[in-house]
Amino acid sequence: MAVPHPNLKPGDACPECPKGKVYAQKEPRPLVRIVGQAPLAATVYALEQFRCNACGQLFTAPEPEGVGPEKYDETAVTMIAELKYGSGVPFNRSENLEKRLGVPLAAELLKPVRDELIRQAAQGELLHNDDTSVRILNLERPEGDARTSVFTSAVVSVMREAAGTEYAPERRMALYFSGREHAGENLAKVLKQRAAELGPAIQMSDALSRNVPKLGAGVELLLANCLAHQQQ
Repeated sequence: MAVPHPNLKPGDACPECPKGKVYAQKEPRPLVRIVGQAPLAATVYALEQFRCNACGQLFTAPEPEGVGPEKYDETAVTMIAELKYGSGVPFNRSENLEKRLGVPLAAELLKPVRDELIRQAAQGELLHNDDTSVRILNLERPEGDARTSVFTSAVVSVMREAAGTEYAPERRMALYFSGREHAGENLAKVLKQRAAELGPAIQMSDALSRNVPKLGAGVELLLANCLAHQQQ
């Protein structure tokens, strides 16, 4: 933020000596002040309203210029994604932080982005999947659920930028799912989004039975087990 001098401009006489003139320096003097603020800030506009005492019709002031109809603009969604996937801040922590600072936040805004990433990953030529254990402090379980294990499943999809181009550069997408489902079940959910006209994808994983998805009719998968885990 540029701060002009309140009393001087280039060419003015020097206030200290009777002979010189002052000229602006190429580099201004920096002055840094750091304040705390919420990662996402909200502005509340109070739109004035009038009501007719005869017919009851309401007349509301128009929204300020440049203020769109959406509650969350693109920068807010980008910041939520950066907090979660760039800085590792869980959605519930972001929501609780913003709530304490007086800014209600719905992190579910990213659900359409997540769904689109799953759809794109399902079109890959090669899919890797595997599990690792994870601790979830509060996990709601359906009544009668006998499972005791909780997993984080990774599904890595490898695809080419240009379909049908033999030497096109590869693009990789990594998806993570945490919950009761194991890697095979999570891969099956991803493959439900695969385009019907595509051929079968290759699945590369170790031979653990939990990694193999149970697919519906019409969905094919070429299984390629990892040689590093083969039995002697």
